[in-house]
Amino acid sequence: MFYWFARALLIFIFTFFFRWDVQGRENLPPEGAYILCANHFSWWDPPSVGAVPKRKVKFMAKEELLKIPLVGKILKALGAFPVKRGAADRRALKTALTTLAQGGVLLIFPEGTRSRTGKLLPPQPGVGYIAAKSKAPVIPVGIIGPYQLFRPLRIRIGKPLVFTEYYDVKLKNEQYEEIAKQIMAAIRQQLEQK
Repeated sequence: MFYWFARALLIFIFTFFFRWDVQGRENLPPEGAYILCANHFSWWDPPSVGAVPKRKVKFMAKEELLKIPLVGKILKALGAFPVKRGAADRRALKTALTTLAQGGVLLIFPEGTRSRTGKLLPPQPGVGYIAAKSKAPVIPVGIIGPYQLFRPLRIRIGKPLVFTEYYDVKLKNEQYEEIAKQIMAAIRQQLEQK
């Protein structure tokens, strides 16, 4: 109940105060698992992308945030689960894969952290691992800010990507990195649409 109330409130805020302009909703599968992958430059990014699908969205949040008493409870209620940054977090990867195995929607920021300059950072191989292991389609999303009152906030959603050549085969880290690079290239294409 809280999730849907919060989503409605966020949609109101983004629509009326940030001139939310979402294009490409038709690229979101109506059912089944998929991974939303977006660029990341603001703490507003998870709610601005997560509010787009008409389904519950789960996303990774740095472990430290979820330990803050009130903030942590709210984030968990909104679908966040903890991830340890700086190393492969097996628990976070397992949660991500379980979400997708159950037909859920997962939001990932491949850069792994916010870009302070707004320019795309190199992607982390974890997103490639999740895409290959889950076999879920990846939906590239470009967030074009800024998050300033009454300035357009544009969300561009691309066509699903699938990486069938990487399914059911043993992969090395370099191949996970290659998948991640392809995802970031698709995100860059969305950013260039403006």
